[in-house]
Amino acid sequence: MGLLLRWLSWDRLEAAGAPRPGRSRAGENYWNGGRRTLDVGNTAVLANLIRDRIDCDVYSIEAADPYSDRYDPTVARNVDEQNGDARPEIAGDLPDLVGYDTVLLGSPLWNVQPPMIMATFADQGDLSGRDVHPFVTYAVSGLGNTGSFQRDIDTGARFHDGLAVRGEEIGDASANSDVDRWLRTAALA
Repeated sequence: MGLLLRWLSWDRLEAAGAPRPGRSRAGENYWNGGRRTLDVGNTAVLANLIRDRIDCDVYSIEAADPYSDRYDPTVARNVDEQNGDARPEIAGDLPDLVGYDTVLLGSPLWNVQPPMIMATFADQGDLSGRDVHPFVTYAVSGLGNTGSFQRDIDTGARFHDGLAVRGEEIGDASANSDVDRWLRTAALA
């Protein structure tokens, strides 16, 4: 069975449905208490670090209604979506998961949990009986409520220990070491 790496990305696909590594919320991001504009989002960088180490298929999750590239409007929208238990629409078709027994599922953490579009993916994708390994980028919360968020959706998947990398440290050698250790511990590399 195959290995699928999925992560939340804010860019639209160049060709509808075409898998490609991309950026995850490029634009203005929280950075050490302030703001910083990123050409490539932290979650995309982390997904690419993982992809470079293992043999896997890669798909990015795109929002049908793109999030702002500005930090404050994105935070406000996220709070509204969390408070309303929203399921934002995903652009394009989800891949058929039949050939995958393991899914690496990545996202940023906003307000201590994955964005609600990750719940949309969990609701619409058939994760039942699959091993799911979450990976996240964050500013202050580590894995935050990732475990309870995923358990509450009740997908029938087997969730494993996640990887959390602080966004401000994504380019450091420690992030590479964390990825290597996580992949070894999960028996994925």
